[in-house]
Amino acid sequence: MTNLKTTSFGEFIKDQREKNGWTQTEFGAMIGINSSAVSRIENGTKQLSSKKLQTLSEVFKIEMSIVSELFFAYKFAREMIDNNCPESTLTVAEQAVRYIKAKSSKQLKIDTL
Repeated sequence: MTNLKTTSFGEFIKDQREKNGWTQTEFGAMIGINSSAVSRIENGTKQLSSKKLQTLSEVFKIEMSIVSELFFAYKFAREMIDNNCPESTLTVAEQAVRYIKAKSSKQLKIDTL
């Protein structure tokens, strides 16, 4: 599998598409977008909709958790760069995730009482 440490999510898609021997047109038809959109996604000028991740997982035969992780990791990294955030933002985000999960878990328990 492509290592996202050295590639973008678009390059990951291109790599997987080419490994399967599909043209942009063929691949686009499989996931419900046109070849122009595939080209822009692969070149990094357009982002794939998160709604397409399940389809992408199925087409590439890669676990959804892996596809989601790659997609969101790259998306978050782009957001951080675009907003000049320090890398320490990731540590704060991890803490926020733990807090939100804990709060959601507690709320779920309260709602089921």
